[in-house]
Amino acid sequence: MEKQFEGSDAADRASVAGRLTPGAIVRFLDQYVVGQDEAKKILAVAMYSHLRRPASDASVEIAKSNVLIVGPTGTGKTLLCETLARAVEVPFATADATSLAQSRYVNEEIEAVLLRLLERAGGDLARAQRGVVFIDEVDKLKARDGEPRAVSGESVQHALLKIMEGAPVKLPDGRYLDTAGILFICGGAFVGLEKITATTHTFGFISTAQGDNQQILDRLNARIKPTDLFAFGLIPEFTGRLPVIARFSPLGRDLLVRIMIEPRNSIYRQFRARLLQEGVELRIEHRVFEQIAELAIEYGVGARSLRGIFEEMIAPVLYAVPERPEVRRVVIGSLFEEPRLLPAG
Repeated sequence: MEKQFEGSDAADRASVAGRLTPGAIVRFLDQYVVGQDEAKKILAVAMYSHLRRPASDASVEIAKSNVLIVGPTGTGKTLLCETLARAVEVPFATADATSLAQSRYVNEEIEAVLLRLLERAGGDLARAQRGVVFIDEVDKLKARDGEPRAVSGESVQHALLKIMEGAPVKLPDGRYLDTAGILFICGGAFVGLEKITATTHTFGFISTAQGDNQQILDRLNARIKPTDLFAFGLIPEFTGRLPVIARFSPLGRDLLVRIMIEPRNSIYRQFRARLLQEGVELRIEHRVFEQIAELAIEYGVGARSLRGIFEEMIAPVLYAVPERPEVRRVVIGSLFEEPRLLPAG
């Protein structure tokens, strides 16, 4: 089953690469990431523009458009970025802004991130220089009065400025990796930003004139402004390196249920494939997924807790099935009841 999945995934990536459009990228993302439709479009356009951006042009210099993702924890920010990079087959590396802020040697940590990107590119410098770096938890770099991390967080913002805009970085082997062609995507939960935007959006509201498209006006009025990010604690120079902003919505029960069932590599599909290796069919009633989703909402970490709850539920089945060759079907009707282990028929 795993080999079939990998082959199909490779075929889909080839089809995206063969006819690269933002729409083709979104259709690939839809197979693996549920919801966040507006964010998918914004990121697909950013990636499309990144790949179409010429390396150099004497007449017109096209500025790089790095991306800021704002959304609650566990809403799929990292997953979407990983899948985006896989869709167009570019090297992808992640970094944690909190770790950077806690390091005494920030520049060395940044160099380590770029080395990971080069490794993902198989040592191909040219490929690495067209890759993607995702920096998570940049909201933790905000300035906080009276806290030591405020200074280090702000210093990390300054340290990131140069490579996000584009600069040659010397590698241990003596080569230089130019970051001018790397797409940087920064993400964070930005807890408290909604209070800032609620205040600032009462000023400078774009009024409606006859014939204006209300949907466009609503989108413009709801967007996060650079001044909102300044008020949150990001420095203007850092915010200026992130001109594109994508918002991720909180995950409700129905969306969490879909996440467990619909994607090509969903939890449910993975464990169905796992039990099919034992010759056993797995069937889980819909209300079980709803119960898992409700627990995940209580835990308050979005989709991150889904797998843990699911694995705890399925563990007794995985333990029992290899010991009972007569079992050919497993039916789970409730998260709070024992699974039914049934013979064939």
